[in-house]
Amino acid sequence: MENRKHKDSLFIDLFCKDKVEGKENFISLYNALHQSKLDLASTELKEVNIENVLYTVRSNDIAMLVDDRLVVLLEHQSTINENMPLRLLEYVSRVYEQLIPIRTRYKKKAMKLPYPEFYVFYDGKDSYPAEKTLKLSDAFIIPEKKYLKKKNISLEILVKVININIGANNSILKHCKTLEEYSTLVELVRGSKQENPDSSLEETLTKAIKNGILSEYLQRKSSEVRNMLIAEYSYETDIEVQREEAFEEGERIGAEQNKIQTAKNMIIDKIPLEQIAKWTALPLEKIEQIKIEYSKSQN
Repeated sequence: MENRKHKDSLFIDLFCKDKVEGKENFISLYNALHQSKLDLASTELKEVNIENVLYTVRSNDIAMLVDDRLVVLLEHQSTINENMPLRLLEYVSRVYEQLIPIRTRYKKKAMKLPYPEFYVFYDGKDSYPAEKTLKLSDAFIIPEKKYLKKKNISLEILVKVININIGANNSILKHCKTLEEYSTLVELVRGSKQENPDSSLEETLTKAIKNGILSEYLQRKSSEVRNMLIAEYSYETDIEVQREEAFEEGERIGAEQNKIQTAKNMIIDKIPLEQIAKWTALPLEKIEQIKIEYSKSQN
């Protein structure tokens, strides 16, 4: 999609947007994830990104239809957000809305949907496992112990977080040369800034090219890469992005707390629970739980 409101990151350009190698790099990464052998000539890709769901400052997401799958890739540089499965639930819902015409959804015959897969590539500075799976179900308020059984969970989103830092020694880097070189470049940029804050990106990029790190890509798009790296790895921007994410998280928590307090007030006023659920947009089960907790506090 060409008219994106946010600036694309280097990761997005390299694995999606770059007109010369973007498709080839994505297929290489896909093959590394699935141990498959899709080839550039016969593989069809369709980008289906949705704006303004996962990030507000920079675009760090790739959503691609390939091989009957909906593959969502995210690059994450700051601390991993444990609410990522919830955000991806909203994201994938909007993608399916985009793919399936409204009238078609009401037909009796079941629609065939591309199989969803979610990956987060972590290259931040905090210590993190080589791989970890985040689950939407871990956030559920379980009303009874019997629902803890996996087979009884009626909604799930699994997000595979892959640490692509060179020091994490993740095997996926051995199977995707472009991803390995990208991770090496990220480490080189950060290391240069740490050793000498006044060092220029031009020096770092020259060093990368000399050492065979994304050489052709960097030579072909040196000015564009420089601008993307300035936006991604300057200290001020790093702080700004973290503050933006913290603000978003605070807004989400605040909005949820306001709904809960409103529900409590309506319960006190003896308004029917179904009506409370409708007005607050909270699940009926949540309203019932709030009522139980309120009743206990009054005893």
